[in-house]
Amino acid sequence: MELTGVDSRLLDTRRAFDSVAAEYDGPRGNNALIQRMRQQMWRTLTDLFPRGARLLDLGCGPGLDAVYLAANGYEVVATDWSPRMVEVARSRAAAAGLHIRAEGLGIHELARLEGERFDGIYSNLGPMNCAPDLTAVARGCAGLLEPGGHLVVSVMGRICPWEFVYYALRGRWTRARIRSARGIVPVDLNRHTVWTAYHTPREFFRAFAGEFELTTYRALGLFLPPPYLIRVYERRPRLCALLGWLDDRLGGLPLVRDGGDHFLAVLTRRPRRMASDRPASPPSPPRERLPVS
Repeated sequence: MELTGVDSRLLDTRRAFDSVAAEYDGPRGNNALIQRMRQQMWRTLTDLFPRGARLLDLGCGPGLDAVYLAANGYEVVATDWSPRMVEVARSRAAAAGLHIRAEGLGIHELARLEGERFDGIYSNLGPMNCAPDLTAVARGCAGLLEPGGHLVVSVMGRICPWEFVYYALRGRWTRARIRSARGIVPVDLNRHTVWTAYHTPREFFRAFAGEFELTTYRALGLFLPPPYLIRVYERRPRLCALLGWLDDRLGGLPLVRDGGDHFLAVLTRRPRRMASDRPASPPSPPRERLPVS
């Protein structure tokens, strides 16, 4: 069913992920390189939030993160713009004997959750790159968190040396430079289009700065190849073990962390400004008295 009044690019992206939902927990969406990045997100979340915390998953995909967290004692509300991804997530939770509330809801639709409160929000492996307005997303996330609550995201970055070299050596210069494009660009997925915006960490944080403080961030997949080059990873296990070690040890260093296939960031909800905290309005200048004749 097509939705009226919805950006056609959002509908393109929905169709693309619907088309791969049944297999997205396999090599396409969960190979060894993706699992490595996913586990980094899991460690971050479980270190940050105590068991029993109520978490919102934005762009849950086939529900791998949500099921892992629910199995470890968290209350998870999982959302995705792709209805078929939501169906897969529900089925995965049911098969695991877990209760997870899974809803068809895009990151651009956070107003539909108005009135709910969460201890934390997370979005793993790039759903934020498909959001048409990050400033609106920041406001929506802030409205769902108490002050001091955390937003944890992994976002596809703009600087991925592996990707540039891989496509440049094949003469595919347009594809090699795609991450440097400004604005939203079309990316192929299963003969469909995912409309994607790549961000440097600074670009991404700028959209959230009014509502959130940056706590920490690090690169994911800087020395290791991106997930679609899984064959390189599998054919060179010793080399990639070293590259993985470098990712783990150096990925959080200044400058270095601005590169990589993704970056992983923790943001903290700013305190709400009270009326008493706002600067007082300057007094109105006295009116000039006219001379009485």
